[in-house]
Amino acid sequence: MHMQKYNRLTIKLGFRLAAPHTWAASVIPAIFGCVYCLFKGYSLNICQIIALILASILMQSSVNTLNDYIDYKKGTDKISDTLERSDAVLLYENINPKDALALGLGYLAIATIIGFVLILTIKSLIPLYIGLIGALAVVFYSGGKTPISYLPIGEFVSGFVMGGLIPMGCVAVATGEWNLWVLLFSIPMIISIGLILMTNNTCDIEKDIEANRKTLSVIIGREKARKIYKLHIKIWIVSLWVLPIFLIGKVGILCAVLTHFTARPAMLWMMDSPLDQENRIKQMKTVLKANVMANGSYIITIIAGIIINAIK
Repeated sequence: MHMQKYNRLTIKLGFRLAAPHTWAASVIPAIFGCVYCLFKGYSLNICQIIALILASILMQSSVNTLNDYIDYKKGTDKISDTLERSDAVLLYENINPKDALALGLGYLAIATIIGFVLILTIKSLIPLYIGLIGALAVVFYSGGKTPISYLPIGEFVSGFVMGGLIPMGCVAVATGEWNLWVLLFSIPMIISIGLILMTNNTCDIEKDIEANRKTLSVIIGREKARKIYKLHIKIWIVSLWVLPIFLIGKVGILCAVLTHFTARPAMLWMMDSPLDQENRIKQMKTVLKANVMANGSYIITIIAGIIINAIK
């Protein structure tokens, strides 16, 4: 029996499977959560901050790798699609899918170990509960008989887990308590991370229909999806104008100013984006850039608030 010969899974290819170009969706919420703790005066040391950011990256790397594995096994990605090599490593590099599966689970295992070490530094199990929710989301997003990525709740789940639970986990490590207020102030991250997935899903409508995926964009169609997309961009912008002021006072106006000069071009382009397969690569790069610029402006504004409070 002829055995297919695969290329070796190198460190470089393993890194590419982790899709570092998408890490902004996990790094920014983690940094926001840590900065939020510092602003509120919650105890969080440098080792805990590094561990929280690293665990967040590893969990996203697990999602990216496992999703690539599932797409490859189901044959949803094709060379003929508008894909960069970084979007379909298994497809282009001829890696044994079993190695990719093991790597994805390995990323998740290391993130879990880091989480347990963090829990040992405090006396509360609340971070454990938050971490378990995140881990289950990672597994069921790509795995199971009907993965979350095949359902019309993908945008909400990814936005809430990464944009909301990551900051909440940071606060839980610092305080040992549930903190729902941080979810309110995490709305810009929740919305914008949901928009990353909605960009991908709306561009991939035709491909997803063929793969029998029931994403939100597939169900409502491209035109309605574009209307919802534009509405959420507007809500995202308003949240970046209002929430920083509620959080840190008048200094919060700085966020609106920074967002205008850094993220406005990307956001305006998103508003007019056709969200089609032909322009998929540019659209994905633009939404990621907007996330970094806009939510980065939010974080910088909070840091400014910390500095001003320290001077006082």
